[in-house]
Amino acid sequence: MRTPTNAAIIIAIMLFLDVYVYQSIKALTYTSSVKTKAIVHFVYWAISIIAIIGFLLFIFTRHEFLGRNVRSYLFAIVIGFFMAKLVAVLFFIIDDLRRGIQWVAGKLFFNNTESAAISGDGISRCAFLSWLGIAAGGTLFGSLIYGFGNKYNYKVKPIQLTFENLPQAFKGIKIVHISDIHTGSFTDKKSVLKGVQKIMDQKADIILFTGDLVNDMAIEMNDYMDVFSQLKAPMGVYSCLGNHDYGDYVVWPVNGVSQQQNLEDIKKVHADLGWRLLVNEHIVLEKEGQQIALLGVENWSAKRSFSRHGRMDLAHAGTEKYPFKILLSHDPSHWDAEIKPGYPDVDLMLSGHTHGMQFGVELPGFKWSPVQYMYKQWGGLYEDANQKLYVNTGFGFIGYPGRVGVLPEITLIELS
Repeated sequence: MRTPTNAAIIIAIMLFLDVYVYQSIKALTYTSSVKTKAIVHFVYWAISIIAIIGFLLFIFTRHEFLGRNVRSYLFAIVIGFFMAKLVAVLFFIIDDLRRGIQWVAGKLFFNNTESAAISGDGISRCAFLSWLGIAAGGTLFGSLIYGFGNKYNYKVKPIQLTFENLPQAFKGIKIVHISDIHTGSFTDKKSVLKGVQKIMDQKADIILFTGDLVNDMAIEMNDYMDVFSQLKAPMGVYSCLGNHDYGDYVVWPVNGVSQQQNLEDIKKVHADLGWRLLVNEHIVLEKEGQQIALLGVENWSAKRSFSRHGRMDLAHAGTEKYPFKILLSHDPSHWDAEIKPGYPDVDLMLSGHTHGMQFGVELPGFKWSPVQYMYKQWGGLYEDANQKLYVNTGFGFIGYPGRVGVLPEITLIELS
C-alpha cells in the first residue's frame, strides 16, 4: 500500500474525481457573481488539496507522527470526502449519459439546423441532477462527521431465543454477548467504562465475547485491564479469538516482540482479566444438575482474505452427549461454510467480525449496510431449521472512528 506507485494511482483517482465534480460546481455557479464564483471555487480546491495532502501524510509518515487520535480522524475525513465525491459523481454520470444520448439523437434524427438549435454550443447540465449529486455526497460526508459522536453510544439489544431441546434448568438464563472490542482504537477511557458498566447493569448469568480484543498488539490492553476486568458473571466470562488477535496486519517483530509471542501475550490477557478463553475446545456448563456444552474455536473464515485457525473437530469432540450446544466463532461466514452442513447439533452460534461496517440503517422490519454485499449474515439473528446464529455488530470500532446508524452493541440474550 505504501509504495509511490500505489499512492500515485490513488492520487490520480482523487484528482480525476476532483476535476469531474468541479465541472458541476462550475455549471451550478455559472450565473453567480464573479466574487461568489471565486470564493466557491477556491474553497472547493482548497479542501481537495488538503485532502490529498492528508492522504500523503497518512500514507508516508510513521504512526507516531500527529498521534493515533489525529491520524484516525484524518484518515476518516479523507476517506469520507473521497466517498462523498464518488456518490456525487454517480449522479453526474447519469447527467452526462443523458447529455450524450441527447447529443447523439440530435445528430442522427435532426437536420443540422435543428441539431444546432437543440445543442447550441453544447447541451447544458441538468441543475437538478447536479444539485442532487452534491446533496447526496454532502449528506454522506455530513453523516460520517456526525458519526464521530456515536462511537461510544452503546446500545443494549434484548432478544429472546426459544429452543425445544434446552434443558429446563437453563430456561430464562440471561447471556450478554459482546464482540470486537478493539482497544487499540479507544481514546476515551471514561466512555468505555460507561459501556462496561452498562454490560454489568444487565445482570447477566454469563458473559460471552466473540473475538478481536485488540487491533493488533497485546500492549493495546495495558490501559484497559482495570476496565474490562470488571466484567463478571455468576456463570463466568468466556471468550474466543478473532482475526485481529493474531497480529496479521503488522510487520513483526515490534519492539523485540514476535508475532507468536504477541499471540501468547493476548491469551494471557484473557486469563488475567478472569476470562476463560476457549481455543478449539469446549467446557460444560451445569445448572441444577443439568448440563449444556459451550464451544469456542479460533478464527475460521470462509473468506480467503482471513485466517483459518479454527478446529471445530477438536472443539466438538465429546459434546455429543450434551442436549444443547452454544458455539463461539468470530466470523459469521463459518456458519454457512462449516457449521450448518457439518455440525447440525450446534443450536446457537454467536459471532461478530462485521461491525455492520459501522454504517447502515436499522429500522423495525428493515436493516441495510454495505457489508451485506460481502457477508450474508452481518448483524442480528439468523435461523435455519433448528439452528440459530446471532451476529453482534461490535462493542468497539476500527478504521473509521465513529458509527452511523449501526451503534456499538451489547446483546442481551434470554434463552427459553
